Amino acid sequence: MATAPVDETLTLAQLTRDPYPIYRRMRAETPIVQVPAANRVFLTKAKHTRMVKDDPVLFSSDDPVTPMRRAFRAHTLMRKDGDQHRRERMAMQRAYSPKVIDTDWAGLYRKICADYLDRLPRGETVDLFTELCGPLAARILAHILGLDDVGDDDMQRWSQVLIDGAGNFGFAEGPFRRSDAANAEMDAVFENLVPRHRATPNNSALSMMLNARDPIPMSQIFANIKIAIGGGINEPRDALATIVYGLLTNPDQLEEVKRQEAWGDAFEEGVRWVAPIQASSRRATRDLEIDGIDIPEGVTLMTIQASANRDEDDHEDGESFNVFRRKVPHQAFGNGPHHCAGVHVSRRTVGDIMLPMLFDRFPGMSLDKPEDVVWSGFGFRGPLNLPVRLA
Repeated sequence: MATAPVDETLTLAQLTRDPYPIYRRMRAETPIVQVPAANRVFLTKAKHTRMVKDDPVLFSSDDPVTPMRRAFRAHTLMRKDGDQHRRERMAMQRAYSPKVIDTDWAGLYRKICADYLDRLPRGETVDLFTELCGPLAARILAHILGLDDVGDDDMQRWSQVLIDGAGNFGFAEGPFRRSDAANAEMDAVFENLVPRHRATPNNSALSMMLNARDPIPMSQIFANIKIAIGGGINEPRDALATIVYGLLTNPDQLEEVKRQEAWGDAFEEGVRWVAPIQASSRRATRDLEIDGIDIPEGVTLMTIQASANRDEDDHEDGESFNVFRRKVPHQAFGNGPHHCAGVHVSRRTVGDIMLPMLFDRFPGMSLDKPEDVVWSGFGFRGPLNLPVRLA
């Protein structure tokens, strides 16, 4: 056995700018590699990331060096395992279930989507990322969580601040100052909403947790809502923008998607191609080895699902967007006990509702300058803009 090689030159800025050529090189040359800039050992092959996520006994989610605890001012369910994780996750899981989506949310999703599409000016070039993808994801999530009185701007700002803090692996002070301020704002808003949700129970996540027979502590209820805000906006927002970009830059695929009504396939390919949540951390609970590489107890591993989703062993020509590729399960939503709780919401809102409604409303939509789209992010990734002409 041997220790993992060390990449002293790699920076977080490089990974934020464009990680995919770096991951492709790592998969070929150093699939298990120490990255001091992130204070973690990267796992870039699909077989390794899948194995680690599936085994919470050997690979714990309780990462002692995570910036998430500071960013959320809480030990969140994302960093817990076993019964403790299960209890907190199940406290709000029903709000995201397919049954509740059908009975409570699907009709509202369509109405919200239609309302936001009505605001877009036909015949003009607009930034679809800021004018539709972000606000629409924020409004839908606000209703699911029971925060329907909170404005889109606040929901999006809180989400981005939490994401920036959770991904602050360099532990710069600025992102944490901003997350501290956002946490104080959110706590005040949540406290004001508690009496209303207790008086009139409903199927929102906040109401379900508050009115449970055996409720989890209030601090963890608030932390759960913050986790949902942090991931529940950027994931559908970035997925929608990525898929629209992929379809508009591959018009033959777009026409075939329309013909087959293969919007669900387009959704799965988009989140495989550019995973909105790119990486996750796990801690080795004892000395072990992975493919001949020593992993000492306590080492923090980073499973790079962004790389796993393009692994040549699973995905032929994985660097390309191809809706009609041979179907192989991707890892964009993770796997194992921490499999994304909001997966049904994302698939329903983006794949079943947003995409077909958008292209039905604007069948001649075009992206005239794909090179103008800016992509960014290491822990969380997507386009920062999407200037399309609506027609």
